[in-house]
Amino acid sequence: MEVLVGFLIAAAIGLTGVGGGTLTAPVLMLFFNLSPATSVGTALSFSAIIKLAVLPVYLRRKQVGWRILLLLCAGGVPGVVAGVYLIGTLTERRHDNIVYLVLGATIFITAAYSLYRAARNRAAAAALDRSGWLPPIAAIIGAEVGFSSAGAGALGSLALLNLTKLTPAQVVGTDMVFGLVLSLLGGGFHFFAGHYDATILLKLVIGGIAGAFVGANLSSILPARPLRVGLSMWLASLGVQLCWRALG
Repeated sequence: MEVLVGFLIAAAIGLTGVGGGTLTAPVLMLFFNLSPATSVGTALSFSAIIKLAVLPVYLRRKQVGWRILLLLCAGGVPGVVAGVYLIGTLTERRHDNIVYLVLGATIFITAAYSLYRAARNRAAAAALDRSGWLPPIAAIIGAEVGFSSAGAGALGSLALLNLTKLTPAQVVGTDMVFGLVLSLLGGGFHFFAGHYDATILLKLVIGGIAGAFVGANLSSILPARPLRVGLSMWLASLGVQLCWRALG
């Protein structure tokens, strides 16, 4: 079952660009009954491995804005450390309901933004370079990633589109590498804290590697927009379910 889940999530990433952490963590909590911290740690590790597999593609195409990436990392790195510390503290104190509520709200908002972006179909870059705002914004995104494994893809691309002059292709590449950095760092901290399930992670990766190649090849054939809309609606429902579990 875990192999199939890894395959489907990685294929969805290749087809729609929806982040691996955003998809993986709620699935692990709702369908595999892992704790929030373990789900987030496992999701970040899985996301990092999948993004590492596709990194050469973006580097070869020169889709990474290195100056912008450094600004993102200046805020995102301390942010993700704070997020990991926060979820670890809440889990140790048995405040799982708070974690479920924040995770559910984050995933729902991320899915809603993805739907909004699909409806607007926005592809233009910002007219002005306001990249000086990136470090504090990236700190918030990093905290979200460390706490919930969600947010780097949707929130990062939103910031890059509105605050930099990067082309749409560079936005995708730069945001992917930024997400990789956060996933590696956050996943590493969760790993050393014991917040992961090695058996499930291995099965997810086995399916995910195959899924990444399938998604990359199908992306040039299947229309991404309808798939992104359907996937975002499903993510929104997962976010609602997590919120309901927190209040139940």
